[in-house]
Amino acid sequence: MAGGSQKKRIARHTASSAPSVPPPSMSKPTLPPCRPKCGIGVLPLVLGLLSVFALYHLTPKKASLKVSSQHLYSFEVVNEFPHDPRAFTQGLVYGGNDTLFESTGLYGQSSVRQVHLQTGQVQALHQMDGSYFGEGLTLLSERLFQVLWKTHTGFVYARSNLSNLGKFTHEMKDGWGLATDGKVIYGSDGTSTLYTLNPKTMKVLGKSTVTSNGYQVSLLNELEYINGEVWANVWMSDCIARISPSDGTVRGWVLLQNLRQTLLSSVPTEVDCLNGIAWDDEKKRLFVTGKLWPKLYEIELRPVKTLLQGSVEDLCLSRYWI
Repeated sequence: MAGGSQKKRIARHTASSAPSVPPPSMSKPTLPPCRPKCGIGVLPLVLGLLSVFALYHLTPKKASLKVSSQHLYSFEVVNEFPHDPRAFTQGLVYGGNDTLFESTGLYGQSSVRQVHLQTGQVQALHQMDGSYFGEGLTLLSERLFQVLWKTHTGFVYARSNLSNLGKFTHEMKDGWGLATDGKVIYGSDGTSTLYTLNPKTMKVLGKSTVTSNGYQVSLLNELEYINGEVWANVWMSDCIARISPSDGTVRGWVLLQNLRQTLLSSVPTEVDCLNGIAWDDEKKRLFVTGKLWPKLYEIELRPVKTLLQGSVEDLCLSRYWI
């Protein structure tokens, strides 16, 4: 899901250090907002924002709590790799042998592609019909599953050549993110709900509400399954939530504000939201990128004991005013 210049956001403070960072201080100005989805009319956009506003502001919440029950992580950049700056990344998954599979969005530009990690070169490409807006992607055995925006449908592709094997329907409110533990598929729809899906039928097996210290975590976007947790990009933030798939509890947060800030200061091209998590389970490598980012990063996490100022809620939970 994309962000928008047609909406206004309460400023989100960011960490103040370089890519190898000490605990975030939240003293820097807010980062530029994300862009709108191509082809969204003003009325649908406003209605969508009103629903998000109501979901966040009208849901009972606890008073601000300490984050001692959660693990916080900063990061260190291990490697930088080229990434197609025209790719509006919506789904990312590691396919082995330094190969990534990626789903890109925007009407008329959506695709599923196989990408060489080291060079960023697109090795195979399935260009989608212009009426489809590609979203989350996951790899289960020899099949790639992709959901679409605003259609309650998705496609299955052959891993070997990206040929389209068929279309499916799902019961989520929308299609945003997908991940798998090798047995079931996890899905997100832009709300605070994490779905468990049957990969054979894409029917809902279960669902949980994702919460962090008593707050609902809405706008769950791209997903990845890592070591028993579902990791989720949170739209309109530079945070990754580490979620327990059994009950939706956020076990920790990965704070990547400085990664996009550093990228913005070093490249002349347009840079959009952080979106895209891939995990190499064999070599224990973690990759992240974003929409229209010219780089893909391998990062290692660094534990953070506490924030110097503010709270995770300020950094990672989106607040809107229209």
